[in-house]
Amino acid sequence: MNTQTEQYISSLITRSKELEPAPFLKTISNEFPNAVVFSSSFSFEDQVITHLIASQQLPIQIFTLDTGRLFAETYSVWNSTLERYQIPIKAYYPNQDSLEPFVESNGPNAFYASVDLRKACCHIRKVEPLKRALAGNQIWITGLRSAHSAARQGLDKIEWDQGNGIIKYHPILDWTNEQVADFIAANNIPYNPLHDKGFVSIGCAPCTRAIQPGEDFRAGRWWWEDANKKECGLHEHK
Repeated sequence: MNTQTEQYISSLITRSKELEPAPFLKTISNEFPNAVVFSSSFSFEDQVITHLIASQQLPIQIFTLDTGRLFAETYSVWNSTLERYQIPIKAYYPNQDSLEPFVESNGPNAFYASVDLRKACCHIRKVEPLKRALAGNQIWITGLRSAHSAARQGLDKIEWDQGNGIIKYHPILDWTNEQVADFIAANNIPYNPLHDKGFVSIGCAPCTRAIQPGEDFRAGRWWWEDANKKECGLHEHK
């Protein structure tokens, strides 16, 4: 990151603190025409942001990563979102030249065998497609919230993603669970029904379970692993 980019990010951080998410989304879409993208997994948070983008008819490309192992409920809310907002959502898929030999060599459920194989699976199904989705763009909007994990606390709403060479914006980083749920209800936004069954962080079906009362937000992801930091590689934080 050069000095000019660093100074601009500092300016964006200041302005993001002065504006609510909706007007700031409009601001960056005007400043970076056709170079702002939003990655949605159709989670509670992502549905809020989709609503903010669609209701203002902002020129922000929404995309999703279809790993091929998603819940049926995720595909249903994807379809409901298309019907509600009548906007395109671009899908990115794993590269078959990487996925096919991986599954052939390790089996369809290799991610249960070791952390290394799980990370390799995540890389093929999510990280590499993400890089294709972000290529050529300047702003990446995400649904990250501080409440998601300890690793996400202390983040700024605007940050530089060194691995992807792109500015990231987290519009609802400081929203509480209650704020998200209330916004969904007030605006009658389609959402994944798994959220009503104890699934708070929803990823691939084989790698996600509901959490129990008192468990950490991310406890339902890769629950068989002992690692303290449960990330798939999409968001790397110091």
